[in-house]
Amino acid sequence: MIQIDYKPCGDYLIPDLKLNVQRHEPIGKYGRMRERYLKEHRKGLYSCLLLSGKLPDHLHEIDEAAQQRMNLLIPLMAQQAGVTEKLKEDDPMAWTQMMNGLKAQAEEIAFQELIYS
Repeated sequence: MIQIDYKPCGDYLIPDLKLNVQRHEPIGKYGRMRERYLKEHRKGLYSCLLLSGKLPDHLHEIDEAAQQRMNLLIPLMAQQAGVTEKLKEDDPMAWTQMMNGLKAQAEEIAFQELIYS
């Protein structure tokens, strides 16, 4: 059983609650997207993680996993699509266009696997 201390405030006793403040690492793009998804679509899970103090760790873990997934997918997809350094030298605009498309595809995969699940 949890012991709660009270402090007098006028005619009332108010619980003397303290929030455990822990330093967490900054949350990146994918962690913030996960947080927004949880707030809007998975309110119960969001509240549970928030109240237990596990939300920042969860968001940081999702952000790192999404970054790793992107770092793995983009080179593989570029190799399969034939996007090479030679193309980058010969036609930089085409290379940029193809790489932007591959990044968008890889992000969609990461969104479905990690953020919206």
